[in-house]
Amino acid sequence: MTEVENKLPAETPLSPKKRAIIVGASSGIGAALAHRLADEGFLVALLARRAEMLEKLTNEINSKHGETRAINYIHDVTDYESVPELLKKIISDLGGLDTFVYNAGISVMVGLKKYDFEKDRQTFDVNLNGALAWLNPVAELFQNLKSGQIVGVSSVAGERGRVGNPSYNVSKAALTCYLEALRNRLTRYGVNVLTVKPGPVETDMIKDVDGVLFPISAEQAAGDIFNAMRKRKQEVYTSARWRWIMLVVRNIPSFIFRKMTF
Repeated sequence: MTEVENKLPAETPLSPKKRAIIVGASSGIGAALAHRLADEGFLVALLARRAEMLEKLTNEINSKHGETRAINYIHDVTDYESVPELLKKIISDLGGLDTFVYNAGISVMVGLKKYDFEKDRQTFDVNLNGALAWLNPVAELFQNLKSGQIVGVSSVAGERGRVGNPSYNVSKAALTCYLEALRNRLTRYGVNVLTVKPGPVETDMIKDVDGVLFPISAEQAAGDIFNAMRKRKQEVYTSARWRWIMLVVRNIPSFIFRKMTF
């Protein structure tokens, strides 16, 4: 056993442990989902850039349960080369892996009349390339194991090209499409791939945005995600009303849609 594994609660036939990795765990949906999975008996490996927030979250979870259910690793998802070895280390520390969640994401606003490649590149580096760097090796692992669940947090913003933040919309559309492709590959091996499409969630990402429609708490989003994981769904909108809102949005004729400014 590794030093970290020795600290984790022992697994027995009557008390099996599920193990999850959450990338992008220090706040918002990631932190709320970390709490929910730990409450449900998971051992969770938490990854994020912000060391202080990550350590605080880990301590909260472990103090709440009176045992080590969470361990953390400081990680920048744009450090793509480090992913394979880090994944191996985490699996060794956890003693296995059942669930992988990619929640890392940024939204860098540019402005309705401006264009900024550097900001667009930053968005893609985190939202898409970081996801590819992690999801490729995890998909291969689960395919070989013929078990496991992948959860990718995309967005309703990926359903149509809106004028407000094109690079964010496109990065999430690409992630949604990639997750569908993974699902089509992995279902035959017994691996479930869940695409999460949140509407606005009360996180730092929207704190300075005016006119946000129907925001929900990170805890509500985490609850919706966990329920979808438990039922092994392929897709979940959170809150559920966004499924119907986006059905309307997807069917607005282009000549009308291009005149909108949301």
